[in-house]
Amino acid sequence: MIILTGDFNLHIDNPSDSTSKEFLNILYCMDFTQHLTQPTHNRGHTLDLVITHGLSTSVSSVVDLAVSDHYCVFFNITGFIQRETSVRIVRRRYLTSEVAANFTRVLDECPPVILPAPCDFIFNHFNSKLKKSLDSVAPLTTKKINVKCVSPWRNEEVKKLKRNCRAAERRWRKNKNAINYQILCEQLKIYNNTLRNSRNSYFAKIISNNKNNPKVLFSTIDHLFNPDFNSSQRTPTDSLCEQFADHFRGKINTIRCDILSSRDMILNTSEGSIVPEETLDSFVLVNAENLKKVFSTVRPTTCLLDPIPSPLFKTLYGFFEAELLYMMNCSLQSGVFPAAFKTAVVRPLLKKSNLDCNNFNNYRPVSNLPFLSKILEKLVFTQINDFLNDKQILEIFQSGFRVNHSTETALLKVLNDIRCNWDSQKLSVLVLLDLSAAFDTVDHAILLNRLKHMVGLSGAVHNWFTSYLSDRTFMVCMDTCSSKIHKMTCGVPQGSVLGPVLFNLYMLPLGGVIRKHGVNFHSYADDTQLYISVSPDDTRPMDALLNCILDIKSWMAENFLQLNQDKTEVLIIGPEAQREKLLSKLQAFSLCPSLQVKNLGVILDSELGFIPHIKHVTKIGFYHLKNIARVRPILSQANTEMLMHAFITSRIDYCNALLSGLPKKNISPLQLLQNSAARVLTKTRGRAHITP
Repeated sequence: MIILTGDFNLHIDNPSDSTSKEFLNILYCMDFTQHLTQPTHNRGHTLDLVITHGLSTSVSSVVDLAVSDHYCVFFNITGFIQRETSVRIVRRRYLTSEVAANFTRVLDECPPVILPAPCDFIFNHFNSKLKKSLDSVAPLTTKKINVKCVSPWRNEEVKKLKRNCRAAERRWRKNKNAINYQILCEQLKIYNNTLRNSRNSYFAKIISNNKNNPKVLFSTIDHLFNPDFNSSQRTPTDSLCEQFADHFRGKINTIRCDILSSRDMILNTSEGSIVPEETLDSFVLVNAENLKKVFSTVRPTTCLLDPIPSPLFKTLYGFFEAELLYMMNCSLQSGVFPAAFKTAVVRPLLKKSNLDCNNFNNYRPVSNLPFLSKILEKLVFTQINDFLNDKQILEIFQSGFRVNHSTETALLKVLNDIRCNWDSQKLSVLVLLDLSAAFDTVDHAILLNRLKHMVGLSGAVHNWFTSYLSDRTFMVCMDTCSSKIHKMTCGVPQGSVLGPVLFNLYMLPLGGVIRKHGVNFHSYADDTQLYISVSPDDTRPMDALLNCILDIKSWMAENFLQLNQDKTEVLIIGPEAQREKLLSKLQAFSLCPSLQVKNLGVILDSELGFIPHIKHVTKIGFYHLKNIARVRPILSQANTEMLMHAFITSRIDYCNALLSGLPKKNISPLQLLQNSAARVLTKTRGRAHITP
């Protein structure tokens, strides 16, 4: 938390002053806020400033006290309230090597299932056997945890040395002699060195274990500087979980009801009655080698519905291999997705820490599925993906969730076309379509029909996907509290392996709808970009674009997808004088162009100078750099370098191919950020030459 006040002798009120403009740009990049806008000098200029970082500040008044040519500025700073320690109730198992040995011994004594048996029975028996065996050797225990700011590196050795320092201090204060003072100094030196080494070891372990997991690195660093983040969460209760479940269901039901009331035609699910000549009617049974490969690649995320923790599953994979292989092949051969895997555990997650925790719209539903269901889905995904690529079924301009297709390649394609238009003395109109909860409103009947008649899935494969989508349920859980189990009548499962590819297949006909109007497009999952080239004197392509948007809206209504017109953004790219000619045409169709839009994480502007995007990246980069600098004294250079790559370099590198060819002046803030990161990493003085 920083506050800077005083006479800066800069005319902030003059927008044409280059020095003031550069000064404000530096403040923006460093995430500082300047609060004064009114004159603070008797000649009408704003010279005295109030600049803060991390403080809630408001200027109450600016008064001329007639004691100086400068006015007196009164401002308020919001105080800080010490939060009470909150208590969480969690359920845990204490797993040791001895517990694992006893667990396998108990499993050996369980009677095997009599084969052959229905697929659901086999999976239910397996889960029940594992859960009962683990409960007998390591039962779930309920524990209360005090959520408070602690220093986890203060181990027993550090605490013991601190007690020794206190005892030495009491002896010195009692006698005040030189010997006791020397003993106190030695104890303090030992304590400080041990504490420093303990902190270094703590951070080094976290960073080295999660060097490829930016999420853990970010949450760890964020927790150190924002210890009150979790205090904004609501206290979990069963009734609160039920309210969240009703809210999430109500949102989807409202969208579908709005679509049904606005549609002017009855949905025809028979898009095509002709099945493609080449179909996929059965899965290839997997062998032990393939199963082991998939098992090793799936992350061991544990779901509340898992019979045993996923890390224990991975540790004892060899013990379960033969049984797992039979179970997975049973599902693939019979075309049945086990009912035990159809329930999702949803946890509400506050989108940002500064949002109102009492408003349900500020929460995002995060879905978690059983670990074994992801193994089975991954086996199916491998075969489905090979079939789609071999038959070239996927949309060529759909980049979402595909190998060698990223946000950067999608943006490069669009940007290259737009720059070619600019070279041809033409304007470009870019429309970014926004869908409301697209993955959650997918209609199962339409999707299954599309899988059969457009993709070519039949027989056991189509039966497996029918089973996969039907009778799915979810429940909301918060700590030890949970809601009732509710049915899911639409949508592809969130957090699943197959959900993204199923959504891409659901959107297959959209490409044909757009091509019919001669409009260029590129999609990434549910984000669709439409763009055209327009001559200032010929606006006929604009009519094609507007008709295309109307057809897209109608197609989406037929497919239970809601186009959010309020969040649909439009950008006209080209010289400013020519852009004005297209404004009236767009405004006539309730499309209001912006000077800049955010597209797949990159801010595009009408001049394609990327100045807003570079400012945004620099601002976030300096925020993280300041946090890293605060813990730099207790980090080694190798661990600091990992943090720099996770928080700074990754942001500079994201879609940096789009910045190719920009003037040096435009990208200088990124160079400033990189130089600052190098100084923090190498502990170089601010005035030293940075090139080495």
